[in-house]
Amino acid sequence: MPIRSYQQYLPKIPTTSYVDEMAVIIGNVTLGEDCSIWPFACLRGDVQAIHIGDRTNIQDGCVLHVTHDSIYHPGGKALYVGNDVTIGHKVTLHACTISDNCIIGMSAVVLDGAIIQSDVILGAGSLVPPGKILEKGYLWVGQPAVKKRALTEQELAFIRYSAASYVSLKNTYLYHDDAS
Repeated sequence: MPIRSYQQYLPKIPTTSYVDEMAVIIGNVTLGEDCSIWPFACLRGDVQAIHIGDRTNIQDGCVLHVTHDSIYHPGGKALYVGNDVTIGHKVTLHACTISDNCIIGMSAVVLDGAIIQSDVILGAGSLVPPGKILEKGYLWVGQPAVKKRALTEQELAFIRYSAASYVSLKNTYLYHDDAS
C-alpha cells in the first residue's frame, strides 16, 4: 500500500493530487492541491512533518525525509516544499526548506536546515550542505552548490511552466478512463 499511517499520523492527500501506486507516503505528510508524486518516490514523515505546497511535483526515485528530536536537533527538523516546485528525478531532500517557484535538478541533494529561496534553479547533481541559504533569483550549481548567475526572464517563466505542465500531466493519470 503506497499511503501508510505511522503512529497517530495518516498522510493528508487532497483528491486533486496524484500519488502513483509505486510511490510510498508514510506518516505526517501533507500534500497541497494538484500535486503529483511519481513512481518510486518515498516521502517518510515518521519522526517529523513533511509539508508539500500546491502544484508541486516530486519525480521518480526521490527521497524526502526529516530529522528526529534529539540533543543535537531539539524538536527535530521538518521538511517544507513550497508551491509550484519541480523536484527532479532521484533528488534527496532532508529536513530542509524549498520556497515557491523552484526547480531542483535531477540527483541533487539538499541537507538539514538548508533554505532555498523562491525563484531558484538548483542544477542537476548539486549538493546543498546543512544550513546553507540559496539566494532568490539565481542558478546554483556544484558540490557544494555555488551561485552561478542570475536567472533570465525565460528561465523564471520556465519554472512556472514546468509546474503547470506537471499539473496537466497528473490530470491525465488522475482522471483517465479505466474503461478505455
